[in-house]
Order: sequence, then structure tokens, then C-alpha cells
Amino acid sequence: MNAKPSKLIRRTLLVLLLLCTASAFAQVPVPAPPSIGASSYILLDFHSLQSLAEREPDLPVEPASITKLMTSYVAFREIANGNLALDDTVLISERAWRTPGSRMFVEVGNRVRVEDLLRGIIIQSGNDASVAIAEHIGGSEEVFASMMNEQARALGMVSTNYVNSTGLPDPDQLTSARDSALLARALISEFPDFYGWYSEREFTFNDIRQHNRNRLLWRDPSVDGLKTGHTSSAGYCLVTSASRDGMRLISVVMGTASEEARATASQALLNYGFRFFETYQLYDSGDELRRERVWQGREREVSLGIAEDLFVTIPRGRYDALEARLELDEDLNAPLEAGQVVGELIIGLDNDIVAQRPLVTREAVDQAGFFGRTTDSMRRWVGGLFGG
Repeated sequence: MNAKPSKLIRRTLLVLLLLCTASAFAQVPVPAPPSIGASSYILLDFHSLQSLAEREPDLPVEPASITKLMTSYVAFREIANGNLALDDTVLISERAWRTPGSRMFVEVGNRVRVEDLLRGIIIQSGNDASVAIAEHIGGSEEVFASMMNEQARALGMVSTNYVNSTGLPDPDQLTSARDSALLARALISEFPDFYGWYSEREFTFNDIRQHNRNRLLWRDPSVDGLKTGHTSSAGYCLVTSASRDGMRLISVVMGTASEEARATASQALLNYGFRFFETYQLYDSGDELRRERVWQGREREVSLGIAEDLFVTIPRGRYDALEARLELDEDLNAPLEAGQVVGELIIGLDNDIVAQRPLVTREAVDQAGFFGRTTDSMRRWVGGLFGG
């Protein structure tokens, strides 16, 4: 006769089943990214700079009006450096007034405030405003383009070259999805006071109201920027950033088929990243990670850490599986400079390395005098004899 399991046994089996199920769920691999109809794209975590999904991220492509991210970035830097003010007025040249494509509708010979021009660039994608601000800052659009390229090199944008401030087609005007993401990150981190303009849905100038072309600003409350772009040769492009529960992502899609396609593709990438990944700050640049013995120094030990905050982006539910190890290049011998690289911090997950950072000294250590050096040499010699 088969006896029914007792209520206690049934509860125990249920708990074990739930635990096994939860464990199995935590180990389920992250699914492949969504299929995106774009010539190239990338999904980048803002803090860790980890790419969560990509296709041809370094492929040089036409940027179209994505170019205007750099136009505004250069202007913001000029403001930060005290060379430009929001209340300054800019004389509109005939060249700026005649610039084709999307327009802010400035009028030749008028003077327009820098703030209005910048909002016209960011919200209305005004080519006329871009040329006007470029001529005001650089003296000519050509000189301004060289300033744009200088900033691109400083940001590590290795696939980018600018010849104009607007993004109007030119065979020598190129960028990549990764470069565009790096530029977006710089805008957000360096100029938070100006970044709010990228989330504004409309701007009225000269009694003409125009809407922001980034459809995700209406669809997803977590989206707060950045910029659309389109020409017949570049296709429809979109650089987007969104923040949910302290995690910020940047998506870039280049060369999609329509306004709707670029919005749908960007939304799919953002949803994928937020659903299956999470970002943690593991260490602060001021944290002491270890104190290590120093030979022949005035101090016997030195504090070791990292030069920058360390963030990692990992599959959801895997935080407890992270492992950290410190590897020293060799024994530490004085003198040591503050910030000197002496090893490496390695963060691992399963069999993969998810982050590596140089291990540096947090203070300087001067060399000891003759007696101190001699004593340490004897200690090292004796230690070597006895394996100590």
C-alpha cells in the first residue's frame, strides 16, 4: 500500500523545489540581445562603460545631426572656461541663415542669445543655429570643426572626424556608435546643468514652436536625452540615455529605416539592458584595499588602492558570485611615489574577468637612511635563507 507523504514532508519537498528553482533561475544565462534593424549599434552602461549589446560599434558611419552633440559639447566647454556666456548675443550671418535642412528660423543680421541658439540646436536640431554658434566661437565653421576634432581626440573618439557643425552630408564627416556613446557620456557627466535641455519636448523661437524629434521622451519616463539624426545617406539615427533605479544606460542606433524604427530599436535595447543587468560600485577611489610591506623605506607599510571609482555591470542576481583579487608586480622597495602603479585589481565572475584596474600607492614612501636600508637588507637575506 502506498502511503501519502505527511504534510511536513510535502512542505519540505516544496521548499527544496523552490530553492532549486531559484538557484537554477539565478544561473540562467542572459539571453541574446534583441534583433535590431540598424547598420550599427551599441548599448553602454554609463558608469562601468561596459558594452551590453553591440553590432559593428566601431564602424565609421555618417553621423547626420548626431554631430550636434559635439557642437553643443564644444560650446559648453567654452562656457565652462569663461570664454562664452549664455546671455552673450550672436550676430547671424548670411551663411548661417542660408544653411539648408532643419532650421531654428533665425534671421540674417539679427542678434540671438547663446542660450536660445543652444536650445535651438539641441531641441529643434537647427542647422542655422549650429553654424551661427560655430562662427561665433571659432570665427568660422572650419576652425570650429577643428575644435570639435580636438575634443573628439581628447575623449578617445578614434573613429570620428568632423568637417562641419551640422551633420550635413560630407564624405569626410564620420563617427561610430561607440564614439557617439562616449560623447553622450561626457555630456551627461561634465555638464549636468545643461543636460536637462536634452529632455525638453519643445522649444519656441521667433513665434515658431517645434517639437523634439526623440519620440522616446513621450513614451518612456526614464529617457532624458539625447539627440536624433537623419539624412538620406545616413538613415535614421538616435543617441538615447535613460536612468532607472540608479542605473543609467546609453543606447546608440545608426542607420535605421525610419523615425519609428530608430525609436523602437532604442527602446528595445534599453529594456534589454535594464531587465537583465545591474550595475554596482564596488570600490571608491579613496578606499584602502590593502596595506603592503615596503622594504628599505622610512615607513614599513604603504596603503594601496585604485585611482578611480570602480563600477561593474553584471547579470542580475550574480553579485554574490563576484570575486576580487590583488596581484602585486613584485616586492615593494622605497622610494615610492604617490599614485605609483604596483599591481592590479582583478574582478572576476565565474571564469571571466569583468573588470581590471591598476593598483596604486595612496601615499609616497621615502627611502630610509643607511642604517634602515642595511637592516632591511639583512632581514630580507635571513628571510630568504629560512623561507620567511
